[in-house]
Amino acid sequence: MTNTTQVRQWQSWELGPFVKADAANPCLEPDAERRFACPVRGEVVQWEEKDVFNPAAVVRDGRVCLLYRAEDIVGRYAGTSRIGLAESEDGLRFAKRPEPVLYPNHDAFEGIEWEGGCEDPRIVEDENGVYYLIYTSYDGAKARLCIASSPDLVDWTKHGRAFGEFADIWSKAAAVVTRREGERFIAAKINGKYWMYWGESNIYAATSDDLIRWSPVVSQDFRGYDAEASLVPIMLTRRNCFDSTLVEPGPQAVLTEHGIRLIYNGRNDERQGDPAYAPGAYCSGQALFDVRDPMALIGRSTTPFLVPDKDYEISGQVNHVCFVEGLVYYRNQWLLYYGTADSKIAVAVCNEGSPRM
Repeated sequence: MTNTTQVRQWQSWELGPFVKADAANPCLEPDAERRFACPVRGEVVQWEEKDVFNPAAVVRDGRVCLLYRAEDIVGRYAGTSRIGLAESEDGLRFAKRPEPVLYPNHDAFEGIEWEGGCEDPRIVEDENGVYYLIYTSYDGAKARLCIASSPDLVDWTKHGRAFGEFADIWSKAAAVVTRREGERFIAAKINGKYWMYWGESNIYAATSDDLIRWSPVVSQDFRGYDAEASLVPIMLTRRNCFDSTLVEPGPQAVLTEHGIRLIYNGRNDERQGDPAYAPGAYCSGQALFDVRDPMALIGRSTTPFLVPDKDYEISGQVNHVCFVEGLVYYRNQWLLYYGTADSKIAVAVCNEGSPRM
């Protein structure tokens, strides 16, 4: 493995350094031979022929499980997205299930999932071992955060839009606040509520009583006339930085002794970004929020800790992309899974007790 963290100043609360697992990467790639009888299209499709990327990750029954986004190459949007499941005994080499586990169907949610599909999942577990997948439905015009639940990662029950009266605003990318218990990440309540960080361009917050119905945090003078304008941003882009165009949550946020640590994705602006990174590049940073007030940002990376520098990260459906979405603690190591150039999936490793760079 080659250290690709670059020489950077690590803050005490940040997780790392991470080392890309070059011998195993990309750890998941498209497979044109996998076929699926799509119930909406009414024909057999090569459901992951085009790309696989942006996975959620969880440890179950001693194995690392990835719930990953896969695209075919048919339809108006150059590919419908479905979510597949792959499992690994070592976190590096994966065996895929032959068919997707979450996909558009002739159900109550067809109108918001077809034909763009089901995209970019994040996952969290509750006290009882039920899994909640927060994914993006895309109908070709609008992205909406949606929720599904499962006892086993295979059979999913869709619950529809995450946000009640905000159900039809553009929304995606949700990281629920968790606490780590061994290899499990369990949704944690703060002040009696579950918390979620979500959004792209800016990062916002939302709360829930049950992990299914969520309420975005809005300004106190909200009267229902402009839902999006009422949202309260808690983390913004920064001019001349790697995250100058957008900031977007990565995997689940984690409670630590320092605060709530959130790994996030930043995009470098073509004109007002950091010249150290490629124009438009997606790199990974970390942020810290106050446990007593999850809206309060108290720490933030000054430079990214994961940047696209491999061929499969630089060239693909979208060039210069490392997009993190999956994080597990497995066999005394942190494994971070990320989409590369919106085309493949790779993993980076942080060993327990590894030295700071």
